[in-house]
Amino acid sequence: MTKAQSRDTRSAPAAADFKQRLAINLVQWAPVLARAPRAKLPRPRAGAVAALMLTLVASVASMFLLDTTASEWARHLPHWFTEVFDQITDFGLSGWFLYPLAFILLGLAVLSSLALPRMTRGVLALIARRVGFLFLAIALPGLFVTIVKRMIGRARPFVGGHDDPFLYMPFIWRPAYAAMPSGHATTAAAAAIAIGAIWPRARPLMWLYALLIMFSRVVVLAHHPSDVIAGAVVGTVGALMVRRWFAARHLVFFASDLRPLPGPSWQRIKSVGR
Repeated sequence: MTKAQSRDTRSAPAAADFKQRLAINLVQWAPVLARAPRAKLPRPRAGAVAALMLTLVASVASMFLLDTTASEWARHLPHWFTEVFDQITDFGLSGWFLYPLAFILLGLAVLSSLALPRMTRGVLALIARRVGFLFLAIALPGLFVTIVKRMIGRARPFVGGHDDPFLYMPFIWRPAYAAMPSGHATTAAAAAIAIGAIWPRARPLMWLYALLIMFSRVVVLAHHPSDVIAGAVVGTVGALMVRRWFAARHLVFFASDLRPLPGPSWQRIKSVGR
């Protein structure tokens, strides 16, 4: 047997072991999310509900009062200014979050094994729950918007040569008629809520990011302000609903007040890495 054949013989069982661990762990993790709630959650605060309703009213009012003016303003911006935000707006794509999160989650599923020490498996499980929350909190609102916006069929600014905020072609399934809600705004708001829920200190930075993405969608004439506001509402509500789902099952958050549960310390994470 040659050296190459010997290496292939040794690598085949290792690859099979990785695939087996990946499949077993994913099968074991999925039912945890689907299990029955273990605690009763507090009702949403009246102030939060009122803010949501006011935001929805603002989105409708924007169609009549702001959308056309904003599009005309964006149309006459300096070219260099538009170019800057044309680069910024691409950071609102969901792939910037979902691809790394999915890669990390799959990597954790491959690494976790009964042969590892109990503490190590516990740390990996805690990390996987947080990564899973982030993935679902961003992915589910985005998936909802991807479907709904094509059913609504609202035209983007200046489709057809002029700006008409009330031009709709429902169920046409064309990108030019997929303006409301804004997918970028949905992703940015969901990411700000999800990441801020686990790391509260990151909230100011994440909301600055979200506002830049929302503003950029108007600047590059991809959306009206009302599309952006609607997307922000969907992303915010969607991420909050996912957080409540996790908290009700004692995953990632306390059920009593929705605060994040204590996570693994950096010292333990580094020890697992070693």
